Amino acid sequence: MPESSAERTVERTLGHLRAVDAPDEQTDPGMPVTLEDLYRVHRMRLVRLAILLVDEAATAEDVVQEAFAGLHRNWAKLRDEAAAIGYLRTAVVNGSRSVLRRRKTAREYVPPHAVTARSAESLAMLSTEHQAVVNALGVLPPRQREVLVLRYYGGLSEAEIAEAAGISKGTVKSTASRALEALQRAMAEAQHQ
Repeated sequence: MPESSAERTVERTLGHLRAVDAPDEQTDPGMPVTLEDLYRVHRMRLVRLAILLVDEAATAEDVVQEAFAGLHRNWAKLRDEAAAIGYLRTAVVNGSRSVLRRRKTAREYVPPHAVTARSAESLAMLSTEHQAVVNALGVLPPRQREVLVLRYYGGLSEAEIAEAAGISKGTVKSTASRALEALQRAMAEAQHQ
């Protein structure tokens, strides 16, 4: 599968998930946005973003809950709704990184186990091709997974990814390129097993 094919496959899979997770309700543009509005409209999408990063639903929900708690603590400092959503997205990425660091530390002291906790309904909703992409994402290094998930699931630009992940735009480009190559290899290996 050529690299452009891997990119199209990732874009199709994560774009499909993004469309499924699009907020059903929007807030009234004339009314001030409340924390409750943001929670109701954006919570599930942020949970799915975290699931793609940490590969565990309960942990992802904890990460998102912490992001909203942090937003609540900093509510008075925010400029507008867009700043609040950016804050939440960055908090979810940073919280996911912390989870992965803690997991790595724990694995150094405890033998690793091969449990991947995806919900049955989340996998049932995906086609075989989409499942292969999500499984391959799980074997990528955290930063590569972050960049691909933020780009293709989050629908973010390179600048937005750089801001959310705390890296430069050039690093976003090179990481995305390496991630697509690694994803292509992982999918090819999975097909041959």
